[in-house]
Amino acid sequence: MAEGFKIDQRHGKSRVRVARVWRPHSGGHVMVEWEVDVSLFSDCLPSYTSDDNSSIVATDSMKNTVYGKAKECTEELTVERFALLLARHFTTSYPQVTGAIVSIVEKTWERVLIDGKPHSHGFKLGSELHTTEVTMKKCGAVNIISGLKNLSLLKTTQSGFEGFVRDKYTLLLDTRERIVATEVTSSWRYKFENISQIPPAPFCFRQRYNEVKKVLSDTFFGPVDTGVYSPSVQNTLYLMATAVLNRFQEIEWVHLRMPNLHFLPVNMSSKENPNMVKFADDVYLPTSEPHGTIQATISRAMSKL
Repeated sequence: MAEGFKIDQRHGKSRVRVARVWRPHSGGHVMVEWEVDVSLFSDCLPSYTSDDNSSIVATDSMKNTVYGKAKECTEELTVERFALLLARHFTTSYPQVTGAIVSIVEKTWERVLIDGKPHSHGFKLGSELHTTEVTMKKCGAVNIISGLKNLSLLKTTQSGFEGFVRDKYTLLLDTRERIVATEVTSSWRYKFENISQIPPAPFCFRQRYNEVKKVLSDTFFGPVDTGVYSPSVQNTLYLMATAVLNRFQEIEWVHLRMPNLHFLPVNMSSKENPNMVKFADDVYLPTSEPHGTIQATISRAMSKL
């Protein structure tokens, strides 16, 4: 409280871009590219109500800390571990800082294969993004949310949509045969509530990220030869999320956002033959605007949302 007003404040540095290369004596190089956001909760009320900046941690210092800590990490680490490291630094180094939020987006630089073998120092940029958001209090209480963006998935069959609400505005026809495509954005919360509960190696957040991505994709597609029928994006989303929860007990909830990206069959007619269909379910018009947006959070019965 200040002068009868309540102030809920935090400050930080956004879009700090950093790349880190590790060159081990054996094996290939490792390359990561991160975009880091730092936000601090701190007792710096006088900086808002007067000209006293003595308790402010400068955002330029936050930026420099990101680069300094990246340099100090002599061994490869994941975005989750780096976010935890930064959050712990800020909450323990400054008495006035009561909590920190560190968010990181990682571009996926993948090792190039030459004649089936991984190149020692060559990389290509993948499409998906690995994300994390770590919230930490000075006491060590922690909240870890990981996720992914830009996971593009498509099936050319085994999808339909029928039996939905009809009214005077409905033009869409029932179908049991259509292309279904989406660009998945997902996030999931780990059950760890204190930094002391985070398991050491061999538990690896990157491995878990890759495993979650595989479960999501495999559930979307179904078996290799037959696939799996999708009666709606909603049902597929639910099956994808529950597959993750059933597989990984340390994950409390999964959020999925799956836009329905349309591939519309192209039909062509002429004045002479208005009913002629030149193309039948083999030529499509790809369109992403407007698109349906389906999203949901699926959680365990006793989880904390």
